[in-house]
Amino acid sequence: MSSAPQLDINHIAKLARLALTPEEKEKFSQQLGDVLHHIEQLAKVDVTGVEPTAHASPVFNVWQPDVARPGLAVVDALRNAPAQRENMVVVPKVVE
Repeated sequence: MSSAPQLDINHIAKLARLALTPEEKEKFSQQLGDVLHHIEQLAKVDVTGVEPTAHASPVFNVWQPDVARPGLAVVDALRNAPAQRENMVVVPKVVE
């Protein structure tokens, strides 16, 4: 496949905050061009009459019923806390 001529790998790398070597730029430009070429091929497929789906097979709720149950006791919940005060876990301040 060929890389897309309008593909600016430097701009894409900057957006992704990647520092690429010239060899990586060449390699990834080729790979991304191949992916875009494949997407162009998929866009040509006639899908008239095909209903949109989110899943290939039906999905059913497999979760267990939401039933209230007793939680941990405070002593058990704080057992491994590195620091605690007034039945709460003490953490470093992150917002000023």
